[in-house]
Amino acid sequence: MELRQLAYFVAVAEEASFTRAAASLHVAQPGVSAQIRQLERELGQPLFDRSARAVRLTAAGEAVLPYARAALRAVAGARQVVDELTGLLRGHVVMGAVSLPGVLDVPGLLADFHDAHPAVEITLKEADPETVVQEVRSGRMDLGLFGLGPGVPPGLDAQIVVSQPLVAAVSRDHELAGRPGIELADLEGRALLCLPPGTGLRAALEEGCAAAGFRPRVALEASEPLVLARLAARGLGVAVLPESAVSAAEGLLHVMELTGPRLRGRMAIAWRSEGEVGPAARALIAHARRTLPDLDRD
Repeated sequence: MELRQLAYFVAVAEEASFTRAAASLHVAQPGVSAQIRQLERELGQPLFDRSARAVRLTAAGEAVLPYARAALRAVAGARQVVDELTGLLRGHVVMGAVSLPGVLDVPGLLADFHDAHPAVEITLKEADPETVVQEVRSGRMDLGLFGLGPGVPPGLDAQIVVSQPLVAAVSRDHELAGRPGIELADLEGRALLCLPPGTGLRAALEEGCAAAGFRPRVALEASEPLVLARLAARGLGVAVLPESAVSAAEGLLHVMELTGPRLRGRMAIAWRSEGEVGPAARALIAHARRTLPDLDRD
């Protein structure tokens, strides 16, 4: 019985899929299947029921799983003790992000972390906000970067790293193009261009519109603010954007201050507030908190 077999077994059990387990382990799916079959032959019992669409543990698999996890934890603990004695940090960290805003030097952050801890493997994944929150909460991601709504999601701690005013942007020939500013209530009934639900910017817009007594009519959604700016420049509606996002299309847009109330778009890094966090993950979180801005939530 090999540690690799136990690691593959635990991954398949947690993912309920050989394909997803292989992807999380960065190995080929046939290799995972072969190692699991070999483990089953050694134990003399099938560990997974493969007859259904989702892979499920058999009774034997349920019984073996806690021991497999304990064995992997013991090996990781032994390596950690030795690494602490030698001053070397090893491991694998995963950072999730909805997007990488230009106002943050995330590539520089990860490069500096790699320089300081070359034996730590780094994975950066882009995903939708809900997935990032769930993955960080479950421990599958060690650090997340996403737009923050009214509050920090349960189970997470967060540090706001971006906080900037939201503006309204229209094409140069739009009927609103002569106005230096616009109140939020004046956007009622207009076709709005905005980030999708689940983002901090969308949450701020919906919260502000609710306070003004109406629901926003979002005509087009895009996950990238620059795309929204370009859509607005083509006359497809009023884009609600972070102030920094209009610079790339500034010559094509008329930008208005958004008031009544003024809205702010916020992004935060977040990490688990409870549960086990490994040394490499703790080092990444500490590095990110030192490197990125720490802005007041108000």
